[in-house]
Amino acid sequence: MVVCGDDVLAHRLAGELHDVYGERVTLLVPARSDAPQRPAGRPGLASALFGRVTAAVTRTAVGEQRAGAAAGRSVRLVETAEIDDAVLIDAGVEKAAALALVHDDDETNIRAALAARRLNPRLRLVIRLYNRKLGQHLESLLDQAGALAEPSPDPAFLDASTTVLSDADTAAPALAATAVAGTSKVVQAGGLLLHAVERTPPAHGEVADPGLCTLALLSATTNDPAGCEGSERSGDEGPLLLPDDRAVAAAPGRGTVALEAITYAGPTLAANRFGASGLPVGSLFSPRLRWSLAGVAAAVGAIALASWLTTGDHPLHAAYLTLLDLFAIGDPAVGEATSRQVLQILAGFVGLLLMPVLIAGLLEALGTFRTATALRRPPRGLSGHVVLLGLGKVGTRVLARLRRLDIPVVCVESDPEARGIALARRLRVPTVIGDVTEEGVLEAARIHRAHALLALTSIDITNLEAALYARSVRSDLRVALRLYDDDFATAVYRTLRAAHPEALTRSRSVSHLAAPAFAGAMMGRQILGAIPVERRVLLFAAVGAAGNPLLEGRTVAEAFRPGAWRVIALATGPAPLGHRGAGLVWQLDPARVLAPEDRVVLAATRRGLAELLGHRPRQPVPDPVG
Repeated sequence: MVVCGDDVLAHRLAGELHDVYGERVTLLVPARSDAPQRPAGRPGLASALFGRVTAAVTRTAVGEQRAGAAAGRSVRLVETAEIDDAVLIDAGVEKAAALALVHDDDETNIRAALAARRLNPRLRLVIRLYNRKLGQHLESLLDQAGALAEPSPDPAFLDASTTVLSDADTAAPALAATAVAGTSKVVQAGGLLLHAVERTPPAHGEVADPGLCTLALLSATTNDPAGCEGSERSGDEGPLLLPDDRAVAAAPGRGTVALEAITYAGPTLAANRFGASGLPVGSLFSPRLRWSLAGVAAAVGAIALASWLTTGDHPLHAAYLTLLDLFAIGDPAVGEATSRQVLQILAGFVGLLLMPVLIAGLLEALGTFRTATALRRPPRGLSGHVVLLGLGKVGTRVLARLRRLDIPVVCVESDPEARGIALARRLRVPTVIGDVTEEGVLEAARIHRAHALLALTSIDITNLEAALYARSVRSDLRVALRLYDDDFATAVYRTLRAAHPEALTRSRSVSHLAAPAFAGAMMGRQILGAIPVERRVLLFAAVGAAGNPLLEGRTVAEAFRPGAWRVIALATGPAPLGHRGAGLVWQLDPARVLAPEDRVVLAATRRGLAELLGHRPRQPVPDPVG
């Protein structure tokens, strides 16, 4: 396996392939002098990355000396100024099974992908791209190029030979779910939103609802503020992933994680207040102006009625004369009846009042149309919304998912030219432009009446400062932090949970959520998503039963390996798994035999998926924490 990258995702991906799947990995990283500059607030990031990789290689070398026979498995670190044909050849791309291109720059990844496909048409490519539409075209192009270069390719290499993923798309559902449901345990499959629900131990005599299936038994420290989302400590065996019914029955005092298909049912706002793509008619005029127009219209109607009653004219003629007097274009009522003269004077006076009202209406309508494409300010009475900090790659994806659920959002962004500003403007989402660390910015976002805070900027200290300030304003506010370093995220989580045990706090690392999906795609199977269970991860993968002795010819019950993998759904439609048109059956008969043409959705641990795909680790190692 070859991994090319310039950030912590590359490091995590190389470790995932080496430690979990037992693969030989070559990691291509930028030379230190050519390493790209990172945002302020991350000092020494490049040095930290090189230090971590070097430490991993050192540990690997020591382990190989002790393992003896496993000395051929290692991580090879290569520093290079740029990715060209010579570098790829030196990394062994011509004979590699898979290549992951996870640079933060889309153009760099595309250039390397085109060169790698030319060097090795049978190579399985996993490419990190933010542009999804471009990614779809690139997948088709590279697959077609590989098929033309190999007239009779091995079917194994046709299975997801090119996969385009985005770390932002992979992490966005989990981050959005943290604000919506208080947990990031969400995955999408077959057009459904699946939610892993944490359930407390049932009371004596009660029977817990397993939902679609039970994914895990939580550790004993789940409700302990000193624990890290239930991370194991001394004397605690930690979470038990994919338990069977016997294990669940033998642990009555432990909470569970059950898989459910859910829809959002929380507070929403009307479309004319948030996210309306068109311009609401009611927003053209303010309520005060509408009341003024109504008063003028009522006065005109009263004068027309009085003219009809006093002069005896036809009602239409009386209304016509009233309008002429209103706009000062009627003949003076000289020599006419006193009632007619009085009504003409009143109509002229109402006409004088109408002129400023009409001018104000024109100015308001002009201002409304001019600001139709501008960013909205949060309404004064807004409450129950989600405050989203940062509209970069991740924040933009999270904003789109929250709006698809019709959840009210207020965005805060310091850069008026940020990537997600255009999306916020198009969706008519209220946005505050300003530095979140400055006084008054979070107040402008109505943080004191918010339902949740999502701190997703690219600077850890900014996210932490915003979370601490929000906690001082509202101690029960639901908070989710995006923190770059997972060790730092663990420490922050423990401290905030100990200080505010009644509040919900979550710390998330995008690379931690995305790395398992990238590694699974490199192994040649379609990864639908990942769900964190405490500090571990469960993968949801789409796998064909044909040719797999652990699936083909076995019943659903026989294909279940406790602690490793479990069949949770069966595909019924012709569309590929993971596409919206793919039909999935979730309630499976345990006695149903899996045929060669069947395609199934599996919940699996990282080590279990490696075993299912025929790749075993060099030695028994626990699932990595974080």
